Amino acid sequence: MNAEPNRVLHIVSSMDRGGAETLIMNVYRNMDRRKVQFDFVTHSTEKGDFEDEILELGGRIFKISSLGQLGPFLYLKELINIMKSNHFSAVHSHTDYQSGFPALAAKLCGIKNRICHSHSTYWQRGDSSSERITLNFLRSIIRIAATEYCSCSKEAAQFLFGKKVVDKEKVRILNNGIIPGHFIRDFKIDRKSIIRELGLPDDSKIVGHVGRFSDSKNHSFLLKVMKKLIEQDNRFNALLIGDGPIRGQIEHEALKLGIYDHIKFLGVRTDIARLMNAFDVFLFPSKFEGFGIVTVEAQCSGTPCVISDTVPNITDMGLGLVSYLSLDANIDSWCSKVSEVLIIEKPDQEKIMEEVTNRGYNIQNNVNDWVSLYGLAT
Repeated sequence: MNAEPNRVLHIVSSMDRGGAETLIMNVYRNMDRRKVQFDFVTHSTEKGDFEDEILELGGRIFKISSLGQLGPFLYLKELINIMKSNHFSAVHSHTDYQSGFPALAAKLCGIKNRICHSHSTYWQRGDSSSERITLNFLRSIIRIAATEYCSCSKEAAQFLFGKKVVDKEKVRILNNGIIPGHFIRDFKIDRKSIIRELGLPDDSKIVGHVGRFSDSKNHSFLLKVMKKLIEQDNRFNALLIGDGPIRGQIEHEALKLGIYDHIKFLGVRTDIARLMNAFDVFLFPSKFEGFGIVTVEAQCSGTPCVISDTVPNITDMGLGLVSYLSLDANIDSWCSKVSEVLIIEKPDQEKIMEEVTNRGYNIQNNVNDWVSLYGLAT
């Protein structure tokens, strides 16, 4: 009789197509699920983009209200009920500054491996004295309860765990791995067929963006860049992939700017690798990013990237495709850079695979690092 797999419980806000969630799914798809299975606690009543796939892969999903809705004591009680009713080898929390609470629940339940994982560089509640005290309090819960700190970048590690912890090398940096072949092999797709499918002229200059419609992704700034580009050359069009709470607001802004006909709002897509093949430029003016996994995906598709310097520079795969700009730079500077990188040729496919793999961003090289977090043999 085959032994049951070890089960790891991941704590997330929701399992939609965000950067952290995409990373978790990349690991999940590529691990030996006969030995390790992932289960999930989510805080959204709505069905997440990845939920059907999770169930198909053998995972389970537990839905509870968020810490903010329940308060700390009821939230801990909900988590403890789940953890006591099931056997978990590890608990892996991805809720940034709130991640100490799942680790504390796991400690109270006697779960040996308790991981807090930082994916962001932003404290959304502000920088007042009282908020800094709150953040330090939440950090103290992490220190008390977690057995392992990990992060997608040094910047994200310093945000959540503090500079002293990082300087003492107590944080494990886990690269946000992808499956580069999904993007590289799609070089062969006829770009013009994608453009025609989307109802755009054959001579379109395509600016692409992938990201949740939230304030952090800075879509308003992107639209201002697009307006200026279109004024200079009306062959420019943008493909915006994703959804989120401010999508309607951004669509309204596009109308007000008079560029709506040049912007394609494509929603959540499962064929991002394919669509990236139509991008002439990937534009990513985020206000903050813990990492920015989509920038690595864009480079794997051979697409030049113009991104804000708030994105950690470890996202540059050394292929000559990434240009960083300050959000304080004027719109003309961003437009000039977009126009400048249009002529960059796609790197050789073998070169892309080599650089991404050597820098540690091929998911095949990352799975063992994750499994080791859980105290399990690969």
